[in-house]
Amino acid sequence: MTPSPLPRFDALVVGGSYAGLSAALQLARARRQVLVVDAGLRRNRFAATSHGFLGQDGRPPGAIADEARAQLLAYPNVAWRDATATQAEAEGGAGFALSLDDGTRVAGRRLLLALGVHDSLPPVPGLAERWGRSVFHCPYCHGYELERGRIGVLAGSPAAALHQALMLPDWGTVTLFTGEAFVPDAEQRAALAARGVSVETAPVVRLHDRATVELGDGRRLPLDGLFVAPRTRPSTPLAAQLGCVHEDGPLGPFVRTDARKQTSVPGVFACGDAARLAGNVALAVGDGAMAGAAAHQSLSVPLPQADARAGG
Repeated sequence: MTPSPLPRFDALVVGGSYAGLSAALQLARARRQVLVVDAGLRRNRFAATSHGFLGQDGRPPGAIADEARAQLLAYPNVAWRDATATQAEAEGGAGFALSLDDGTRVAGRRLLLALGVHDSLPPVPGLAERWGRSVFHCPYCHGYELERGRIGVLAGSPAAALHQALMLPDWGTVTLFTGEAFVPDAEQRAALAARGVSVETAPVVRLHDRATVELGDGRRLPLDGLFVAPRTRPSTPLAAQLGCVHEDGPLGPFVRTDARKQTSVPGVFACGDAARLAGNVALAVGDGAMAGAAAHQSLSVPLPQADARAGG
């Protein structure tokens, strides 16, 4: 019995958050048939408000995404599937196929990966429960609301901790908690002192209240907010399944792209946090716009048969 042909689109977009929505919008407005596959796990789902995105400052991040989705789905050439893409495969020069966790498969001539990232937080009791509320990673997103208060930086990666600690005094009074992560050298201590940053070497063992830090020696230091740079990785292995080259950033691996968001696999584009050294909502939207436009323009050029295979 001949199997039924897969539902086929001009473009498949994996990820329905800010980057994926923006990419899909460009393709929709080019009158292409688009499918968005979304697992419903926005990275900033723990935060009450979003900041730094022009025209949307201070709005709940879910409300921004919901409004963008409604605007996108007003285009009749856009379909949406609430599902997780579990497998991606190249189909020679014909495009790509996705297997979804609901047991279905779909195909598209181009594939856009707006995968987002998974944040691996330090194993400090009380930290995960406060993530996005009083524990943050981006001062541009959350620093202003701390009202020049008491700010902590929890060291993980030495380079990232120094970067945050030297930047954050513009938002408040800063204490760097080095613990066992690293020992600042004389030059680093001088730079921290010049910015008014205090250094605490006792390990952080727990968080209390809003962001009160309990140290290994029993002291408790009340804070208005705590910053940490978590290790990140793309939230799904789809890009790796296809053979897309990754780069090792200071916080973890991310998908390598060129200036037009094309990955190392022809026909596969990547945008948003999983394809950047670091990101936020505004950068994700810009990334998505570029990826969507580039994917549309590439549709006029056939995919190379050999290079379109996984790992090509």
